[in-house]
Amino acid sequence: MKVLNSANFDNRSATKIKYLIMHYTGMINGDDALEKLCDPKSKVSAHYLIEENGEVYQLVNEEKRAWHAGVARWEGDEDINDISIGIEIVNSGHAYAGYESIYKGFPEVQMTQVVSLAQKIIDRHKIKPHYVLGHSDVAWRRKIDPGELFDWKKLSQNGVGSWPKSRLLEVDIKVDLSDFLRKLKTFGYDVDFEKDPSGIITVFQRHFRQDNIDGQLDKETMWRLLSLVEQKLVNIRL
Repeated sequence: MKVLNSANFDNRSATKIKYLIMHYTGMINGDDALEKLCDPKSKVSAHYLIEENGEVYQLVNEEKRAWHAGVARWEGDEDINDISIGIEIVNSGHAYAGYESIYKGFPEVQMTQVVSLAQKIIDRHKIKPHYVLGHSDVAWRRKIDPGELFDWKKLSQNGVGSWPKSRLLEVDIKVDLSDFLRKLKTFGYDVDFEKDPSGIITVFQRHFRQDNIDGQLDKETMWRLLSLVEQKLVNIRL
């Protein structure tokens, strides 16, 4: 692991780390991302960056508050930076107005290092599986990273984060939008004042049903959320 000292951090007011947040860099290459994350003018940083070749950089000491989540919310927590560790994963990300990019998958060597680093962070801070999240989960109205090609299922299989457990779709599950939104809030999503539910459904699917992101509430999307809520309630009691 290489150490680069970003100037973009301050002191935490909290003593316990609750969340691990995954990001993609959304820039052409890792060098540009490192430059931005270490530039005092940018006012952004993360604790770690993982290159496409698996090289790991520490930019901010875990004891300090890196500036990676921005305006975000989960379970009513609004200062996510204060109680989280942030990992930036080099990937050019999705295109948007003024930025050309072809969003692509994350190399295996890179994901291996994501798993390894995350396991160590989780062990150090005793982070619960349901508190390993993407930037798009905690700031879903403005962020979509790390995106639908990020292998959340593989992470969960290696003890990093939650993933819906297999379940027969024939099970009698009622598809109910009001119940779905209530369960999303129980799981942690900020769903207050939503007039168009397709946005938050898409966000949920981008993380937890990556092979079919259509923004539609159906039986499969419903059971996946129910599974995650059940797992969370079990983990809370442990």
